[in-house]
Amino acid sequence: MYSQAELKELVDKAIINLTFSAETEKLFFPVKYILSVGGKRLRPVVTLLSCNLFKDKIDDAVLPAAGIEVFHNFTLVHDDIMDRASVRRNLPTIHEKWNVNQAILSGDVMAFVANDCFLQTPAPLLLKVFKAFNKAAVEVCAGQQLDMDFEKMSFVSQDEYLRMIELKTAVLLAASAMIGAIIGEADDKDSALLYDFGNNLGLAFQIQDDLLDVYGDVNIFGKVSGGDIVTNKKTFLLIKALELATGNTLKKLQEQLHAKEFNTEEKIKTVMEIYDRLNIKSITENLANDYIIKSLNQLDKVSVSKERKHELYQMASLLVNRKK
Repeated sequence: MYSQAELKELVDKAIINLTFSAETEKLFFPVKYILSVGGKRLRPVVTLLSCNLFKDKIDDAVLPAAGIEVFHNFTLVHDDIMDRASVRRNLPTIHEKWNVNQAILSGDVMAFVANDCFLQTPAPLLLKVFKAFNKAAVEVCAGQQLDMDFEKMSFVSQDEYLRMIELKTAVLLAASAMIGAIIGEADDKDSALLYDFGNNLGLAFQIQDDLLDVYGDVNIFGKVSGGDIVTNKKTFLLIKALELATGNTLKKLQEQLHAKEFNTEEKIKTVMEIYDRLNIKSITENLANDYIIKSLNQLDKVSVSKERKHELYQMASLLVNRKK
């Protein structure tokens, strides 16, 4: 059985070895940049761990796993443009380092590079694997559309928000686990259980991401703290605060949301004080932990020995107190 560290190394090597056309080097400079600046490689590692549950030899899953990582980074490039984010993983985003047009074009080509990776799947499994990936890819775009729609809405319910992050974030992690299982030649029941495992894990991951944007250390998390507060982004923290706040607290929160001119540091401080008053941090942590427990319950049901699931159990457990 492989460790997470070994699998991350396999993914990194596969990404380094991807070949790009020398004729259009400018197109691929930003691609190489975003793929080389690190990241947790969570999704491809989940793919390989899921495959390794059922097979000791996982070579067939390495390039499809790399394809998932390329696609994930493609979504980040375009998300950063839409969010006007200047920093990703403690480094300038592509549109900041180059320009918006270059970021759009280089982001676009990454989607097709990902497809090339998936075409390396063994022929008998290719259709099933590609359908799982393509379904998730469409859903990710739908999630981003909902996220943009929420920016114009004065009220978003908790259920609406959870569905949005399920589409935007969780389904790709779910598909990663399912694709690994399919390449490992798992049966449909186990593949579905691993999809649910990844989906719940993805929900927990995004809820924690919301939390870290406010309470995380920028030197660890890799993003400027409080960015979501400044832009009035509909995160779980804000949605829950609007649900729980009453009287003067609600009035103060709404004033911050509607202010056209403000001091950034003061706004972040004021909203964080409201979050602390409403116990939002604890509520958010508890919800994330609930999803992690659900993910572990699904993993329990997968029909391989507990020993083979060790690394996936460990990965889920480590997310409970993650700092980045």
